[in-house]
Amino acid sequence: MERTLDQILAYHCAPVLTGLKPANLVALSQAEFPDLEGQLEGYRRLFARCGVAFRTMCGCGQNRLLLLYRPTKLERALRAPLAAVLLERDGYGPGDGLETMLDRLGHRLRTQAEFPHEIGLFLGYPPEDVAGFQRHRGRDCKLCGYWKVYSDVDRAKALFRRYDRCRDRLCAQLAEGRSLAQVLQAA
Repeated sequence: MERTLDQILAYHCAPVLTGLKPANLVALSQAEFPDLEGQLEGYRRLFARCGVAFRTMCGCGQNRLLLLYRPTKLERALRAPLAAVLLERDGYGPGDGLETMLDRLGHRLRTQAEFPHEIGLFLGYPPEDVAGFQRHRGRDCKLCGYWKVYSDVDRAKALFRRYDRCRDRLCAQLAEGRSLAQVLQAA
């Protein structure tokens, strides 16, 4: 069965689309979506009213990595004290604006052999967990869900449940025949 862009975005990015999270990254097959940039132009116009932006971060191999984000929420998350320290350690300037930081992240995604670990900060993961992931090299986490948790397990479990419920509601509404734009404009 062919998946629509609405279905993929609802499943993988519901917490951003509904305002619970600052950003999500989704990989889209270039074969499945050969006119992705054309489709995104329409999405950008529709979702700008909801405060959601779209940015292609990388056209890596067979996939494109698409970042859906809420600019205000994302900038706030990246300015949190520990997040700012971690980003500066990874070469981001303390006075960099959001677009400059996204440019740098995109460059790192395209040129590094592995995912840059600071991507968790851009995806709204708690900075303590990003620092824990870096320190432990991805091992010895307390919980593994939407991200590897090294700090507050109870807070993470609660967030994971909220993200799951959000995704389930959004996908159910699409299954009833509504479009993503219709669902979000009604919210």
